[in-house]
Amino acid sequence: MDGASPPHLSPRKRPRQARAAVTLEVIFEATIQVLLAEGLHRLTTTRVAERAGVSVGTMYQYFPNKLALIYALNEYYLERVAEQVEQACRGNHGAPTAQMVRALVDAYWDAKTERSDVTRALYRSVAELDNEALVTAFARRTDAATLAMFTSAPDRRYADLPLVNLTILSVVFGTVRNVFERNLPPERQLEIRSELTRMCLAYLDASRLPDA
Repeated sequence: MDGASPPHLSPRKRPRQARAAVTLEVIFEATIQVLLAEGLHRLTTTRVAERAGVSVGTMYQYFPNKLALIYALNEYYLERVAEQVEQACRGNHGAPTAQMVRALVDAYWDAKTERSDVTRALYRSVAELDNEALVTAFARRTDAATLAMFTSAPDRRYADLPLVNLTILSVVFGTVRNVFERNLPPERQLEIRSELTRMCLAYLDASRLPDA
């Protein structure tokens, strides 16, 4: 993500070679496993190193402390969510608005529910982080991707598209987070997913210019 992380949470180095990137992915997966098995308060870099099969020295080459590791994991996760939203938006330029909304909701929902337990654990982990830079960078990317998509819609125009776009994203992101925080059963999640799409379309219809 293109955000300036707080100095105390910045990684010591970034992977520059494919082999290093693979090592980092192994460390992140091990971090997730420890988070799920032990919880945030019992997670340590030593436990993660043991689970990942790397030395503690390797861990410290990248992360100066536990919070820096958690911060980097959240960054890694948000990077992938942003990529999925961007891909969906690019693939629906010029499509009818209803198709755009379905694609946006599906892309974000699927990205968050692909590993629901991980998403839930990461939501809990940010409570101890100064993650403003991550959120800002993620928002910048998703705002740009969705705004460009809705601008290309052939069937609707708006007096203030940036505001409409921001409202749609706030509704989608907030609804998905609420589903996780309430730990709703799968059947209720599917119902809300459908209702979310319907709600966004109703808002876009109400906000469109009369001659669009």
